[in-house]
Order: sequence, then structure tokens, then C-alpha cells
Amino acid sequence: MPVPSGSQTVGPFFRFALHHEQWNDLTAGAPSGEKIRIGGRLLDGDGAPVPDGFVEIRQADAGGSYACGDGFTGFGRASTDRDGDYAFTTIRPGAVPSTLGAQAPHLVVSIFARGLLKQLHTRVYFADRAAENAADPLLSSIAENARRTLIAERAGERGAIPEFRFDIVLQGEGETAFIDL
Repeated sequence: MPVPSGSQTVGPFFRFALHHEQWNDLTAGAPSGEKIRIGGRLLDGDGAPVPDGFVEIRQADAGGSYACGDGFTGFGRASTDRDGDYAFTTIRPGAVPSTLGAQAPHLVVSIFARGLLKQLHTRVYFADRAAENAADPLLSSIAENARRTLIAERAGERGAIPEFRFDIVLQGEGETAFIDL
């Protein structure tokens, strides 16, 4: 009699095969818009870094369109290092029109890591866009404590490029709010 096999998890990932440095710089094609840098740490439920994960982003261009052009793909992937750090250089996305009202500038994020049965999805909004964030249909529909986990804070500048910090906590205290797709 056949016995069902156990479920498989996502990962571990093999950095040498899946890491391409150019994938975390979405500005290589010199797209229009404000250049920004966003990074943080991928942390497990114990607060320990996840050294072998991947963070992917998809985003609108500076005009709020996902039909990217102008040397901009709207897609990036960054692997985490041994400290769980990841980073992207991109352009600030514009507000995205929708039938429910304008979506505040945001990044759509997918997380792949060991121990996950499938990737996780979330969004990143920007702390310096409070008025737009307050009107965002998705962000305004969730509880305040979960909403805070989706906001990237300004972390200074690198040269003339604004930097934002967004840590991703997979579970436990401070867990990032994830979206069930």
C-alpha cells in the first residue's frame, strides 16, 4: 500500500546558483524617478538571521504603472547574507490607481526561506508617505499593530540616495503581516 510522502519546504537555497548581484539593482537601466535604497534583515521566529533566504520585489514605476518601461523592469531579487541582510537599489514607486482608490506607493514582496512550504507575500509602504498610506485600501483595512509591520522607516542617506529599513520577521514577536494570496 502506498504511503504519502512528507511535504517539501521551500529551500534551502543555493546562493551560488540563484544569486545574481545585478538583480538587486533595479536602476541599472537608468529609469526615471527618485532613486532609493531599501534593505533590512530576514529574521526567524527566534529573532535569528535567515542566512539562505531570498527576498523578491515587484513594483510600479515612478508613475504608478506596472507596465514598466524606460529601462525599468519593476522586478528585483536579493539573497540574504549570513547576517540575514538584504538590500535593493530602486526607484520610489508612484501611487497605483485602483477601483478602490489609489494605492499608496509600495513594494510587493515575496519571501523564500528554509522551512516555508510556500513563499510568503507582503507589502512595504514608506513612512514618509503617511497621508497616502492612510488612504491606501489594503493598508487601512488591517489592524494598527499589523499595519506598523508594513512600514519602512527612513534610515538616512547613502550619498544623495534616501535609505529605508524594512526588517522581515517570519513569526513570533513583531511578526510581519503577510498577505494570503
